Amino acid sequence: MTTIKHATFAAFAAALSTTSAFAHTSFVNGTAEEDSTIVAALQVPHGCEGGLATTEVQVVLPEGFISAKPQPKAGWELEIIKGDYQKTYKNHGKDVKSGPVEIRWKGGNLPDDYYDTFNIQGKVAGVAAGKTLPFKVKQLCSDKGTASWDQIAAEGQDPHSLDNPAPVIRITAKQNGEGEGHAHHDHGAMADTTASAGVVKAGDLELSQASTKAMLPGQPVGGGFVTIRNTGTSDDRLVSVSSPLAGRAEIHEMAMANDVMKMRKLNDGIVVPAGQTVELSPGGLHFMFFNVKKPFAEGDKVPVTLTFEKAGKVSIELPVGPANPGEAKHNHN
Repeated sequence: MTTIKHATFAAFAAALSTTSAFAHTSFVNGTAEEDSTIVAALQVPHGCEGGLATTEVQVVLPEGFISAKPQPKAGWELEIIKGDYQKTYKNHGKDVKSGPVEIRWKGGNLPDDYYDTFNIQGKVAGVAAGKTLPFKVKQLCSDKGTASWDQIAAEGQDPHSLDNPAPVIRITAKQNGEGEGHAHHDHGAMADTTASAGVVKAGDLELSQASTKAMLPGQPVGGGFVTIRNTGTSDDRLVSVSSPLAGRAEIHEMAMANDVMKMRKLNDGIVVPAGQTVELSPGGLHFMFFNVKKPFAEGDKVPVTLTFEKAGKVSIELPVGPANPGEAKHNHN
């Protein structure tokens, strides 16, 4: 097995007082279609016994959940443990024999008074409708407390009869013949898109190549990109972003530092130097949309308002492209 560690500064958190000290971990969406790519959004509703804050969440991925990619979280280090699968799977026409088998979010601080969601994208492969995928979960808390959710119900057994049931995702039959290469197709929260809009001018600024991508069921955040050209003789600054389709929107940056990929919110915005072009693109500068009212669907447009120091407010639309245009093209050939 190999281990990959990333110190991360992505943002996705929610707060809600827990009403039951015995509530167990569960998934936001408890079902998934056969051979679909999903975002498994794990809810951790409370800390360990005694009200201890959660500082680490470990998730063992079940056989049949392949090519997993966890979502980074603000203030948590991310550890990905890789290993061999028990059998070989097909993914986009290629044999897949190994990949992530356990995900760990470490070094965080989730007080007992709040809950949070930990998200893993992956593909359901080789699991028949009617079966379940159990994800064994362990919480590590301050003062060395632990809470384990790792009991798997036997065939026909009611999981509620277990003291510490592992959260599960139940597999359902495909709908409308959709499978790989359709709506459930994805390769990352910041995957590239091909959709683009015309040029929007605001003062000395020219905005082009605006885009976003379709979101998967259960995916809590969306991304957005645009190219900004400053044709003037003085600098401007992108101060903020907003959209009526999201509870809030932020400007973020992904960058490598000492061989570690870090993501951080840019509270001071982005400077657009005079006579230069700034690109917001996958793997670099980008928008993040939180508390999305309805998942972005391919073919739709996301209205966005950008606020600049000098150019003021500028309204643009982000055309929603496929979840992964490169793979979608491949699957239609």
